[in-house]
Amino acid sequence: MTAPGPEPDDVPGLEQGGSVPPGDTPPDAGQTSGLSHPQPMPSRKLPARWLAIVAILVLVLAAFFVLRAVDWL
Repeated sequence: MTAPGPEPDDVPGLEQGGSVPPGDTPPDAGQTSGLSHPQPMPSRKLPARWLAIVAILVLVLAAFFVLRAVDWL
């Protein structure tokens, strides 16, 4: 069992009505934005090569099963 929170009158930083004064809590997000330096664009050659290699393997595998089905292998 956890202890209940402190009484609202005893909590430092709370104003009347329970609001918090500006600057008393950290911001929601960091104060910096953007990148520190330009990011390089990734190469599109490697994924295209892998796609071609996988396509060739699929075609070879399909040809193997077709040839086995017609009893040529």
